[in-house]
Amino acid sequence: MPKSKPQNLPSPELCINVIRGLAMDAPHKAKSGHQGTAMALAPLAHVLWTESMKYDAKNPDWPDRDRFILSAGHASILQYAMLYLTGYGLTLDDLKDFRQFDSLTPGHPERSHTAGVEVTTGPLGQGFANGVGMAIAEKSLRARFGSEICDHFVFAICSDGDLAEGVSHEAASLAGHLGLEKLIYIYDDNRISIDGTTDAWLSDDPVKRFESYGWDVTNLGEAGEDTETLSRAIEDAKNQTDAPCLIVVQTHIAHPSPDLTDNPAAHGYALFDEEIAATKKAMGLPEGEIFFVPDEVLNFYRAAGGHDVESNDAVSYGSQKRIEWEEQFKNSPKEVQEIFAASLSDSQALNKMSKKMPAYEVGKAVATRSASGECLKILSDEFPQILAGGADLTGNTGTKISDSSFEKSNPTGRQIYFGVREHAMGSLMVGMACHGGIIPVGGTFLVFSDYMRPAIRLAALSNSKAIFVFTHDSVGVGEDGPTHQPIEQIASLRAIPELTVIRPADAKETVGAWICALECDGPVALILTRQNVETLAETKPEEVKKGAYLLSQPDGEPDIQLLASGSEVQLAYMAAKELAEKNILADVVSVPSFELFFNQPEKYQQSVLKPVPRVSIEAGTDFGWHKLADDCIGINRFGASAPGAEVMEKLGINISNICERAVSLLSGHK
Repeated sequence: MPKSKPQNLPSPELCINVIRGLAMDAPHKAKSGHQGTAMALAPLAHVLWTESMKYDAKNPDWPDRDRFILSAGHASILQYAMLYLTGYGLTLDDLKDFRQFDSLTPGHPERSHTAGVEVTTGPLGQGFANGVGMAIAEKSLRARFGSEICDHFVFAICSDGDLAEGVSHEAASLAGHLGLEKLIYIYDDNRISIDGTTDAWLSDDPVKRFESYGWDVTNLGEAGEDTETLSRAIEDAKNQTDAPCLIVVQTHIAHPSPDLTDNPAAHGYALFDEEIAATKKAMGLPEGEIFFVPDEVLNFYRAAGGHDVESNDAVSYGSQKRIEWEEQFKNSPKEVQEIFAASLSDSQALNKMSKKMPAYEVGKAVATRSASGECLKILSDEFPQILAGGADLTGNTGTKISDSSFEKSNPTGRQIYFGVREHAMGSLMVGMACHGGIIPVGGTFLVFSDYMRPAIRLAALSNSKAIFVFTHDSVGVGEDGPTHQPIEQIASLRAIPELTVIRPADAKETVGAWICALECDGPVALILTRQNVETLAETKPEEVKKGAYLLSQPDGEPDIQLLASGSEVQLAYMAAKELAEKNILADVVSVPSFELFFNQPEKYQQSVLKPVPRVSIEAGTDFGWHKLADDCIGINRFGASAPGAEVMEKLGINISNICERAVSLLSGHK
């Protein structure tokens, strides 16, 4: 890949050794971090940022850049060193602030925190799967809108630990099946883990494994220091047009440390003053100087990143491509430009959607999963950003939007069949969202959100706009029994910071829930019923965005309030009528979303939650409801195999229990 470079070029050896020096010095100053892997991967990083990747460090977010993922996120100092050297905005002081409070160089890379970091990696295997999601997004957008708008690679460095985690198997299997030819992974086969050498727990063959997935695999052997071989292998992978590529390369952790090369201790923080000085001496760097970056090295990397250094001719290949792309994009149709909008919250089309959404007849019984599917189909017709599918439960979860499925032979399709891969589905959705231009929707049963929790958590941590559709939301699932009946799952999802959880009461609230889901900047979990629920006259789609609202009020001041979410709103509504016959006046409050409600002004919250005794009802654990209610009706045990209505009745999710608890609560307050 040709680039104009400044005069007085430093040797590749000096550049690589400077990276290694930073990889030792920053963790040593922090007295925390992972030095050895970053040191071993310095030659590969040098090749990627100076020869292989298309990027412009001055414009780190331009949509057609190559993506880089450090799936081995513990080696973060390697990425931070390259972001500093190539000019993404990090300073040498930021490297000196490595792993400190509020620094731009946290322990593991975080998206939206440090320019140039594409996804939040750390838990091993997640970055691997995120990259597959990015490659799906790239292939979809390129097929639908043309290579002049979208045509780039997704690079990732992965480790033994990444490939050991099961999510990598799920993601790699789907990547091979879909033929994601723009995906290039470099596997750092250093045979080292925290517990020691990997031969204690690993003996599978990565070449055979990935060949069986349908990947193109190149085993470079002992080529970790050979920049020419690394560069040639990457260029060959870029010319592969039919499959994702894995390049296997053996490295030596902490190389060229005289004492710690290939030592498992070097996986973490192991190189101190004497070891660092000895290693710098072996590399020909000043032994007593920390954070050593000579001007010629910095200028070389800055030129590679697209900065004008010493000469007006020092413009990188990536900068040139970015300029050409911007001209193409400026002349593209408006609908194509809108695909890459960061948010739909200000979209005029979204504001009009409430008029296009389904209207549901009062009294009609509709499962909220069915209503959700109808809403999603209408929204997907309006917004080409949406790609949707299920983890082998597409019809069951209402995530079918098209008969045209995204396949190797049909990359224009927008229906994704993830297969029985819940964990990978969640991680792929995060990658698609982080890529941009795609709003991913994925569905499975609520109880199986447990498989997806790491991905959902990282979606929230990275503020990724993914919409998780969880159906079969309670013991109302029925005969499948306690293995399939969620109890603690809703509460556990609500416990994740920055995740918006919405559990609509009926079909009308489901309409409002979908509008909210598209308006939210971050991830959303929609919690939906399998069983039919009656459409109430009093539910208000437009109120869902407030998180809770007064659904019905008696004539006169209430004696008590009944709070509920989802299908239990129906029970609260009917219980209020029975209480009225006993001269007990009850408000009914629909609470579709804790997060949206607690984000409302205090004055609004007080207008909904009146200073009277309150009872909550939800067919799951009552954990979390005590912030809103004085008495909480829930299910704090596992379910049972029986028809759903019977299980609800037996476990106390019924009108008579609500009335009894309300009367008891009022008696205690007198």
